Amino acid sequence: MKAVIYARYSSDSQREESIEGQIRECTEYAERSGITILRSYIDRALSARTADRPEFQRMIRDSETGLFDTVLVWKLDRFSRDRYDSAHYKHILKKNGVKVISAKENISDGPEGIILESMLEGYAEYYSAELSQKIQRGQMENAMKCKNNGGNTPLGYYVDKTTHALAIDSLTAPVISEIFTRYDSGDSIRDITESLNHRGLKTSKGKGFTIGGVSLILKNRKYIGEYKYKDVIIPDGIPAIIDKDMFERVQQRMAINKKAPARTKADHEYLLTTKLFCGTCGRMMAGESGTSASGGVKYHYYKCGGAKRHLGCKRKPLKKDWIEKVAVVLTINTVLTDRNMDRIADAVVIMQDEEDTMIPALERQLRDCEKGINNLLNAIQAGVLTSSTKERLEQLEQQRDNLSCEILQRRMERPKYTKEEIVRWIGRYKYGNIDDKDYQKEIIDTFLNSIYVYDDRLVFTYNYKDGTETLTLEEIEAAFGSDLTQYAPPVKAAPKPVGFGAASVCPERFPPALKSGAGAKDPLYGLEY
Repeated sequence: MKAVIYARYSSDSQREESIEGQIRECTEYAERSGITILRSYIDRALSARTADRPEFQRMIRDSETGLFDTVLVWKLDRFSRDRYDSAHYKHILKKNGVKVISAKENISDGPEGIILESMLEGYAEYYSAELSQKIQRGQMENAMKCKNNGGNTPLGYYVDKTTHALAIDSLTAPVISEIFTRYDSGDSIRDITESLNHRGLKTSKGKGFTIGGVSLILKNRKYIGEYKYKDVIIPDGIPAIIDKDMFERVQQRMAINKKAPARTKADHEYLLTTKLFCGTCGRMMAGESGTSASGGVKYHYYKCGGAKRHLGCKRKPLKKDWIEKVAVVLTINTVLTDRNMDRIADAVVIMQDEEDTMIPALERQLRDCEKGINNLLNAIQAGVLTSSTKERLEQLEQQRDNLSCEILQRRMERPKYTKEEIVRWIGRYKYGNIDDKDYQKEIIDTFLNSIYVYDDRLVFTYNYKDGTETLTLEEIEAAFGSDLTQYAPPVKAAPKPVGFGAASVCPERFPPALKSGAGAKDPLYGLEY
């Protein structure tokens, strides 16, 4: 029998040792019963009242492979505490030729075993439901008395072991007062955060402060003494660190700042970051934005690091939307052809075999081992039987079992994809919306390695062998047109129009998805500084 172990504990308060104990007892049971353990599936701090457990679901899926025939659990309540889920998933396992065995509960395979198993599952479900009710009743009673119900203790407080309620921590409460006072006085959250970290102050978890963490502190109503647990809200239920007037002023200022434009976030995502390079100096081209002096229109573009830092490069900025769309369109037409998808799939299939060199080596050892066993069996049939022959045969049989087990374990850890599955996965990118930013991002992140920008051409490199494509300016002008006069952004001095818009489409190189955008004229170059 070949088995996997499933182990689980349900609460953060339980320790890792509970998992180790389950694994140990299941392993001992397997050794006594002559069962080979292939691997373990472990869910930590997840309740068995739900089947939404990552490792549990992975184990159910893996049962379809036929690599194991037994799921070994410490007790049945580790598998599930819901009778419907238990029956449902055991039925799936049974269809896949897999049965569930409890290491601590002696359950026979006969009719009486079915009854006993049902009783144990029913008791586990009852116990779980009863325990949940008791915990909820206890927590509600605690809430009515403003006692702490667990969770993270806010900075500025500690849990009094006598009353089990929050009390003011004289060492950290001044930090909370400082945060509220400084923000009420006009300091930004960023400045407050940097100041706290510069002085080496820590959060309640012993970590440095973050902008998001300070923002949450400023919104926490516990600091004005409000106790809350689920629907129970008790004003002045705990000691207050901040007075209510200051707290309300802070909330009003935060609401005003929330409506203001975010200063810490980019309003556009630059999809070609780390992939776009200047062909002249080789430096990376980074995303930037600029606003025209006359109309207040904001423009987004990529600029060479050498030109920006005045290191001698004269590369002009590249219009963001234009180059990103060209990158996506050319990638679709270059990579997502039937021929290239077939080539990539073949390469991935070969790479899967090359990446794990151990399985072929183990399989060779297994073949040699089986050949040795057959030779010994032939010798025994011919009348050659000595103590050495028998001992050697037992060694080879043990080696064969160990090799078979290791091969199965490696195959479970590294599932292989067929060529058809790989082609199907790549092909799903073929018919997306060319104007959808999420689709553009997927295409660029998955297939595009780099783009080098020269005066007369763009050089694209893709994430597969020999995946390089050069596109000249003449070809791009033929595909996208070259009229810049109407849509070029304003500049300090009238630029020489070097670039092209998307006035027309070349069906030989670009897909029909772009035709809907015909007439939108985005210049390639157009800013001078």
